Amino acid sequence: MFITFEGGEGTGKSTQIRLLERYLQAKGHEVVLSWEPGGTPLGEKIRSLLIDPNSGKIDYKAEALLYAAARAEHADKVIRPALAAGAIVLCDRYIDASKAYQGWGRKIGLQSVESLSEWATDGLFPDHTLLFDLDPKLGMKRVIKRQDGKLDRLEQEKMNFHESIRAAYLHMAKNKPKRYTIIDSNQEIDEISQKIEKIIDGLME
Repeated sequence: MFITFEGGEGTGKSTQIRLLERYLQAKGHEVVLSWEPGGTPLGEKIRSLLIDPNSGKIDYKAEALLYAAARAEHADKVIRPALAAGAIVLCDRYIDASKAYQGWGRKIGLQSVESLSEWATDGLFPDHTLLFDLDPKLGMKRVIKRQDGKLDRLEQEKMNFHESIRAAYLHMAKNKPKRYTIIDSNQEIDEISQKIEKIIDGLME
């Protein structure tokens, strides 16, 4: 099973993916946890370019292509081999992130970005997606506090950009309700993790 965790900045998905990993491992499952951009040596180098504020303003198409390149390597070197070995793959962001950030936020187009990523991954889509939803203003307050005000290149975008990301994710979830479960991130960590455990247990029945 291939499960992705999606959401804007400060929604808590990275915390919850680690909690789910421990929960599934305790139940005896083999779990591979990964993330994007990154997950491979090449992907990590691309990640450093994408999030570094010193990279400045990157052409939007170039940005989308960099994400797709990292994703192609990630799908080939990490995700497909893990699935073939029978593992549960948990991924912190995937194709939907590019659709939200570049397709919608950068106004390149959802379909253009999806087609690019579909080609890059040979059509590898997740079985289910947990979408962590939170008011971007609250999310960015969390990020600023957590990182002591030191924000990466994308976190430094204006609030209307972050609000557009949230709108993009909710739009995608509305169009494919069977693949998405929306998680209200404005709850206690334990409360959210228990709900996620029930959701995943239900998917695996």
